[in-house]
Amino acid sequence: MNTHQNSGLPRRSVLKSAASIGALAAIDPLSIARASWIAGSDEVRIGVIGCGGRGTGAAINALEAHPSTRIVALADLFADRVTSSAASLAADEFKEQFGDRSIVPESRRYTGFDAYRQLLAENDVSVAILATSPHFRPIHFAAAIEAGKHVFMEKPVAVDAVGVRMVIEAGALADAKKLSVVAGTQRRHEDSYLAGIDRIRAGEIGDIISARCYWNQGGLWVHHRKPEYSDMEWQCRNWLYFTWLSGDHICEQHIHNLDVVNWAMDANPIRCLGLGGRQVRTGEEYGNIFDHFAIEYEYPGGRTMTSMCRQIEGTPGRCEETIVGAKASITLRPGGAAITGGGKFSGKNRNPYVQEHVDLLASIRNDGTRLNEARRVAESTLTAIMGRMSCYTGQEITWDQAMNSKLDLSPRDYAFTSLVPAPVAVPGKTKFI
Repeated sequence: MNTHQNSGLPRRSVLKSAASIGALAAIDPLSIARASWIAGSDEVRIGVIGCGGRGTGAAINALEAHPSTRIVALADLFADRVTSSAASLAADEFKEQFGDRSIVPESRRYTGFDAYRQLLAENDVSVAILATSPHFRPIHFAAAIEAGKHVFMEKPVAVDAVGVRMVIEAGALADAKKLSVVAGTQRRHEDSYLAGIDRIRAGEIGDIISARCYWNQGGLWVHHRKPEYSDMEWQCRNWLYFTWLSGDHICEQHIHNLDVVNWAMDANPIRCLGLGGRQVRTGEEYGNIFDHFAIEYEYPGGRTMTSMCRQIEGTPGRCEETIVGAKASITLRPGGAAITGGGKFSGKNRNPYVQEHVDLLASIRNDGTRLNEARRVAESTLTAIMGRMSCYTGQEITWDQAMNSKLDLSPRDYAFTSLVPAPVAVPGKTKFI
């Protein structure tokens, strides 16, 4: 197994390299398209960066999407996660289903902060799956595009506006190189949601007046600290609970609902004002994130959206979006779309986690419109970030303020050393940066 524990490429260095997009865009896009396939073969070779549950799941979804796909390389910060992912992919059930397409040789398993660079240096990797904790997404996305790889990247794609701008810039480079990019906002690839949005566009609910969206649930996993962990290792393993790594659960999870409302509105919000806090999950193991948020967003034309998300045990769950129009309203949720008094979605609902890879492969093969979802998912990510900013500071935040924010949540170095968590935000005292 290849192991390197270097600090890798710091984000600030990547940002400097992103400034060279104009020069990089001069690369012949046809040479990149040709490099996407192995000579004499239709095989699509995929490298997975981030080997936790979602990365391994995305690898399986890509294998399910088409028999031409093959997982050829794995990369993760931690060796145990690479080993676990490789073992999962090699399980008997997948051998039976995929043959040797899910078997990754030990020589192509990379670990450490620079593992992504080693994987992206593999010339036969044509598609990169990016599924690490969200902080690293802008770094990995920019590097993947510069390396000429098509990309599937999980959401959210950043934890601060610095990262959002970086993703937008790299997305522009993907256009210049004619590379395909699909994001893990799978509702955009789900039949029930597509049908629901079509009904909105057809005017069945009338002009949109307002919207409501929710991701309320109990708790999630916690990775407790072990004596041998450095601060950095523990935070990276327990990444959900540190804002610099996850963006808080409003970014990591609720982005799905916010993305759907942006989609329905066909616009980004212009301002928001929210409240939130940390009432139940107060222990050290819960890092520095909040456990509840409630935000009002304003869209162009005076339209509003009420957004709620919560992770508190013993409270009722709710995960859906309701779009209110002048004539009716429509409620969207996975597998369903229902207009008040107007019937429910009843068609076939293909697995959206597989369908997003089907759509990516079709884009790469030029079987339809080329997809580049980078800017769209970056803007939905910023929608979540500006809501978090408003709740953390207690202030109204505009879209322009959020997009131009100088807040950079990056650690001073990428190494397994001491790293003191930022204090929990206090509305009214925490300043907007």
